[in-house]
Amino acid sequence: MRTQHVFAFLAGLLLLTACVTINVYFPAAEAQQAAREFVEKVIGDESAPSEESSDSGGASGGFSVLSFFISEAHAQQADINIRTPAIQAIQDRMAGRFKDSLSAHFDSGALGFTKDGLLTLRDAAKVPLKDRAGLNQAVAEDNRDRNAVYREIAVANGHPEWEQQIRETFARQWIASARAGWWYEDNGGTWTQK
Repeated sequence: MRTQHVFAFLAGLLLLTACVTINVYFPAAEAQQAAREFVEKVIGDESAPSEESSDSGGASGGFSVLSFFISEAHAQQADINIRTPAIQAIQDRMAGRFKDSLSAHFDSGALGFTKDGLLTLRDAAKVPLKDRAGLNQAVAEDNRDRNAVYREIAVANGHPEWEQQIRETFARQWIASARAGWWYEDNGGTWTQK
């Protein structure tokens, strides 16, 4: 009889271990810090202070009978990696393009940040006709790089499903890092000057 109880207990533990799932959450604060670092390098604004995350994420040191049978699943140390060669190459291209082709057009009000983390030529009249084709090309190249970097950051961090959340985080950061006088599209689609 005692053997049956032990067997039932072990069978119950096996069933319990089969039901354990690990939820992977989107680390919003860490993504925001990564976005800030990336964006400030692109637009050349190093004056904003870097905030270090002080999340200890401490796992309990307690022991339970269940932990003897199930290896403890520690919470992920959330760190959004933006330092892969592919991401760095995109960031370098974007920084160079911003400095050489885009910055002056943000200053003039011709360009703006869209609510989905891209750029657009919002006022073509502020760009001399002879320069419009080149600017349109630079905007298209920058938007290709933006789409690529949002996807690459999600993939590089092992969670391709985070791409939309990465995009949304970066969209907010482009606006937050915009200089006075630059234009951006708010959530309702209205153009606003910072």
